Amino acid sequence: MKNIFFTLLLILLVQISFIVNFSFAQPSSIQTGAEQTERYFSMFDKKNIALVVNQTSVVGQKHLVDTLLKAGFKIQVIFAPEHGFRGDADAGATIHNSKDDKTGIPVMSIYGKNKKPTAEQLQGVDLVIFDIQDVGVRFYTYISTMHYVMEACAENGIEMLILDRPNPHGALVDGPVLDLKFQSFVGMHPIPVLHGLTVGELALMINGEKWLNNGIQCALTVIPCKGWDHAMPWSIKIPPSPNLPNDQAIMLYPSLCFFEGTDISVGRGTEFPFQVIGYPDPKFGVFTFTPKSSYGAADPLHKGKQCYGMDLRYVPYQSFTLKYLLNFSKRFGKPEQMITRLSHFNLLAGNDILAKQIAQRQSEEEIKASWQPELNEYKELRKKYLLYNDFE
Repeated sequence: MKNIFFTLLLILLVQISFIVNFSFAQPSSIQTGAEQTERYFSMFDKKNIALVVNQTSVVGQKHLVDTLLKAGFKIQVIFAPEHGFRGDADAGATIHNSKDDKTGIPVMSIYGKNKKPTAEQLQGVDLVIFDIQDVGVRFYTYISTMHYVMEACAENGIEMLILDRPNPHGALVDGPVLDLKFQSFVGMHPIPVLHGLTVGELALMINGEKWLNNGIQCALTVIPCKGWDHAMPWSIKIPPSPNLPNDQAIMLYPSLCFFEGTDISVGRGTEFPFQVIGYPDPKFGVFTFTPKSSYGAADPLHKGKQCYGMDLRYVPYQSFTLKYLLNFSKRFGKPEQMITRLSHFNLLAGNDILAKQIAQRQSEEEIKASWQPELNEYKELRKKYLLYNDFE
């Protein structure tokens, strides 16, 4: 009995150690694009600047807005993406135009009906700066916002500067490549779920492949990260959105986000979103949680109901997997009964094939094999736009 206890304890300690090491073994020599002010301040002379930023846009301990104002530069307008300028709005919540309380600078929403800065909003702007920490996943909407900002800059003859930040998923490339018939704000480009690019690299791909409207191209400059490459782990110190509060949630996000097209809770309205999964039925597992209205989740799925399922807070890091999705689908009478919002599920998948494969009870190996031809083509395309060393 003692041997079993010590074996289980050792396994748990190894798992926790792996998570901690993956999350925080981060070289102090790494500098984000924003931190290399000597490389881009010279571009701002006598220019009216617009910013696309949120709470992750920091230079050391100071927000990029404050850094630029202290250096004497003029910021004409701030454009706010999903979750808002301060990053405290729910997913999908309406972001209203306002003024920044601290600086008085106008804040314009580019999430909701107005996803692209208008010519009027850009009037008098000479340079748009994009500096937002992304998570390297196709359906995370900051890259869709970046696309529309690039398009607006191209249409209005305005330069764009991207201050690059590492991708926490590094060089991982996996998942179905989006079929453009399913293009939406949660998937705008023919790239896989895990695309293995930083926002700077993806912007170069968008420009180079002429994916902007009518094939127009943006006058684009990228300030790359210093001291980082795709093989290095990257721990995000400031949560990029309310429901991705830590490294574990970010690592699980690409595997769990498909549940957003189902009736399965991913823990929104708990202290551990995207780290648990559950449904209000005891047959779904022994771990329980009850979603409630909270910061970043005003009206979560199954609010006030006890959900039964799985606690994933301490599972070791693993690459993109369908095992949770397939596991839960089998607990319904028919697998397709789990997918209650089929149109949204298909937009997340980037096709209408995955839902059919789940209904047919295909294995993860069979499903992943069906992605390989397009994934291989994408991997070759990706090589053209890399700014950093890769695993290969």
